[in-house]
Amino acid sequence: MGKIIAAGHICLDITPVFPESARGQTPETLLQPGKLLHMAGADVHTGGSVANTGLALKMLGNEVTLLGKIGKDAIGGMVKSIVASCGAGGLIEDAESATSYSVVLAIPGQDRIFLHDPGANDSFSDSDIPENALEDAVLFHFGYPPLMKRMYAEEGRELEAMFRRMKEHGIATSLDLAAIDPSSEAGKADWRGILQRVLPYVDFFVPSFEELCFMLDRERYHRLNRGGDMTEGLDLQAEAMPLAEMLIGMGCRAVLIKCGTSGMVYKTAGIGAMKTVGSRLTLDAARWADQAGTQPCYKADIVRSGTGAGDTSIAAYLTAVLRGYDPARCAALAAAEGACCVTAYDALSGLKPIDELNERIQSGWKTME
Repeated sequence: MGKIIAAGHICLDITPVFPESARGQTPETLLQPGKLLHMAGADVHTGGSVANTGLALKMLGNEVTLLGKIGKDAIGGMVKSIVASCGAGGLIEDAESATSYSVVLAIPGQDRIFLHDPGANDSFSDSDIPENALEDAVLFHFGYPPLMKRMYAEEGRELEAMFRRMKEHGIATSLDLAAIDPSSEAGKADWRGILQRVLPYVDFFVPSFEELCFMLDRERYHRLNRGGDMTEGLDLQAEAMPLAEMLIGMGCRAVLIKCGTSGMVYKTAGIGAMKTVGSRLTLDAARWADQAGTQPCYKADIVRSGTGAGDTSIAAYLTAVLRGYDPARCAALAAAEGACCVTAYDALSGLKPIDELNERIQSGWKTME
């Protein structure tokens, strides 16, 4: 199927495990000054797009090169060790930077809260990607530019240059976003302008609904953001499909919008645009052209954490693309992998092979419709 480059954000995720007695309680109730809360252990693993999507792509049988930036520090050593234990390498070490980390507060029954330090990710640039890494690459996936300062600085010029470079090599491209702190520097960036600059060089755009609303439709964002999970009970056709149509109009070839427990929306461009997908990727443009639909979530056997669910969904989606599936089946496999991911505390332990997902879907796996 050809080599995939998984580049962008990488960090160490530290996830304290809350006791089941915390289920249903709000962060305001649990996390009070001076209060002692007994925890049930901690899960420590790599996080970010490079680790989550990149390692998931590798575990799904793809040849993958990881390109993420870390510091030469203790946290960086942990990241290298975990990545190496998965049979992967390729990380960029920068002695001038600290390794990024996140503390993930995954209270049962609540959306996650992230305490994040971007570290070395802020200095990642197109020049960090060596030319020889592109020689046999079929697909380039990049994740989390909102958490990488060089990627959104100067109206996204570095991000545009990187994606243009991939397209010039005939490499198919994929882009994922990340949640933004509205009060941060990234929250004040002109994301509509950045996306208008970059999306003409993006073949597969795979954002989440909430971050997309914040970037492109603040009226919709404020109307739906009531302090909880704004995707809960979301009308996909009324709320998410208009954003997918907007994105196709901005120049990308295919869109998959992740909408939490409400499912996913997919939309593709016309045949002329689909023929411009990276030439190294074999894609049936006629089969992919002018497709649109919604995909409900599959019921998970148990829900432990949403950590990495979106990233592993993307890994399944891109693997399905490389296998030659149509957009509807790619979306279905993405939703299926997400349902498997949430059964574990980390992003990778719940991962299932594509063939197993196909069998379960075909045998009548129930959805959350």
